[in-house]
Amino acid sequence: MFQFEDNTFRDLREKSLLHWLDEMEQHEDMSVRGGVRLCREYIQSLKDQNYRLQQENQLKNEYLRKFSKRK
Repeated sequence: MFQFEDNTFRDLREKSLLHWLDEMEQHEDMSVRGGVRLCREYIQSLKDQNYRLQQENQLKNEYLRKFSKRK
């Protein structure tokens, strides 16, 4: 009846990206190593924004559900 969301591909893609960033941290060029930190911060900000939007969407859905029950 209920199916869990399959996140296998998403998890694999994220692990691959993090592995690549780990390799780039060892690069001899300073600008590449600095870019790795920037990339990690950007990925984290996107995750935070995604979480915030999911919470906002859940709140709107609850409000609409309550509003539709009134009528």
